[in-house]
Amino acid sequence: MADFNKLFDGFSSLHVGIIGDVMLDTYMWGKVDRISPEAPVPIVTLQQKEYRIGGAGNVALNCRSLGAKASILSVTGTDPDAAVLRELFNKNGIDTSYLVSSASRITTNKMRIISRSQQMMRLDAEITRDLDTAEEELLLEKVRLFLDQEKPRVVILEDYNKGVLTANVIRSVIADCQARQIIVAVDPKRRNFFSYTGVDIFKPNLKEVRDALNITSGDSGAHDLQSIHQALYKELQHRISFITLSEKGVFYQQGNDGQIIPSHIRNIADVSGAGDTVIAVASLVYAATNDVRLMAEMANIAGGLVCEEVGTAAINKEKLQQECELLLG
Repeated sequence: MADFNKLFDGFSSLHVGIIGDVMLDTYMWGKVDRISPEAPVPIVTLQQKEYRIGGAGNVALNCRSLGAKASILSVTGTDPDAAVLRELFNKNGIDTSYLVSSASRITTNKMRIISRSQQMMRLDAEITRDLDTAEEELLLEKVRLFLDQEKPRVVILEDYNKGVLTANVIRSVIADCQARQIIVAVDPKRRNFFSYTGVDIFKPNLKEVRDALNITSGDSGAHDLQSIHQALYKELQHRISFITLSEKGVFYQQGNDGQIIPSHIRNIADVSGAGDTVIAVASLVYAATNDVRLMAEMANIAGGLVCEEVGTAAINKEKLQQECELLLG
C-alpha cells in the first residue's frame, strides 16, 4: 500500500514546468428580471465579477495546490488581461519568470455570464494563430533557460489549440527534455496530435483519440483501448497511454500492463477543468513514484473530485489525500 503521507509531503520537493496556452477565465454573475426592449434577449444585471486562471495556467494551479513548485511558460499579449493573469499567477505562487509577452497577440479571455446558476452566454477574446518565428524563438530561449536553471523533474505540455504549442515548439521542447532526462507529459489537442513523439505520458480523452485515429466504432472496452494504445504507439513511440473515459473512468497502458480504472460515484456539478487536474496529478504522482497504476488511480479520483465544484477549480490537497486513503488504502 502506498504511504500517502510520505507521497503528498514529497510533492513539495518537485519542480514542474507547464508549457502551453494560458488564458483568463472571467465569471460575471447577475440576475435576470426582464427582456430587453431592443431585442428578444434577457437583460442581466451584473452583481459580481471574478477572474480565475484558465488553460495551461490551471494545470500550474493544480500543481501548486498539491505543493509542487510550478513555473508557467507561455506567450501572452501585452494587454490588461495579461496583467490580470500575471497578478493571479503571482498571488497563487506560480513562477512567471519565463513568460513571454508579445504585442502582436492578445491574451485569451473566456468571459462567462451566469444567472441563476446557468450560463447565459460566453464571450471569447483570443488569437489562435500559431506563434510566428520570432515568438517561437523567444519562447524556446525561455524554455532552455528554465530547464538549465530550475532543473525540473517533469514538464507538462498543455495544448488548447491557441497557437503556443506549434509543431516546432513541441519537437524542440521534447528534444531538450530528453537530453536532460526530464519526464514529459502531454495533454494534446487535434491540431498537433501526432507531433508529440517520444513523450512519457500521453493523455488524450477518448473522443480526441478516436477522432485523431479516425475510429468510428468500438465499445471502449479494454480490448478496444489496448488496440488504440497500439495505434498510438505506432505513431508516437511514447511510454504511457493515459486515456480519460469521461464518466467511465480512465485507461492506462505501459508496455503489456494496462487496464481500465472505473470512476467513483460523484455528484457532478461541472466538468470544466477536470482534464487539467488529471494531467497535473498524473504527472506529479508518476514523477514521484514511477508507478503507472497509482498514477492512474489517483488522477482518476482527483478528476472526479473537481467535477463536484462549479467552474474551473484546482484540486484540494487534503481532500484528495483523504479520498486516496479511503479508496486506495
